[in-house]
Amino acid sequence: MENSKEKIILASKSPRRKELIAYLFDDVECVSSNAEEIYPKELPFDDIPSFLAVAKCKDIAKLYPENLVIGADTGVFYNGEMLGKPENKDDAKRMLTLLSGKTHTVITGCCLCKNGKTMTFTEKTAVTFYPLTEEEIDAYIATNECDDKAGSYGIQGKGGLFVKEIIGDYYNVVGLPIPRLKREIERFLNMI
Repeated sequence: MENSKEKIILASKSPRRKELIAYLFDDVECVSSNAEEIYPKELPFDDIPSFLAVAKCKDIAKLYPENLVIGADTGVFYNGEMLGKPENKDDAKRMLTLLSGKTHTVITGCCLCKNGKTMTFTEKTAVTFYPLTEEEIDAYIATNECDDKAGSYGIQGKGGLFVKEIIGDYYNVVGLPIPRLKREIERFLNMI
């Protein structure tokens, strides 16, 4: 796949996703979707990331119908609550305090579109935090690393120091499950 001549479109402006997709493809164009990140309230939380990934992917696929378009959305879930990007420092502290010493689930929904065909899949990873002191949480928040991260932490940065155990795909927690994505893209392209 690395030598594919076709331009691949990533329906995201996330610097983390851009870095990860480069493991699979040399030529990727990142295009931010204008799809609203809203979902039906009755939707089971496991399905929210794929629902949003489909919306983003289809929004961009309208502009690039003949290219492979990849959409993704990552959510952090604890005790039935979706922990999105923090609204402010207090919200970040609330989330990190909630996750302290506990196991949460990171779910990434992925959608592939090309020539009017779509395929979706979901990857789940369990992440357990060490118990965190208020000082650790405050010091981390002061770095501003948490500002644009679901669950208020980045595992690929200083937030990784909170992680006691991970069961599943590390890259999924960063924002794109590239080992599985590689295999699903191959399967999708063989089907269409």
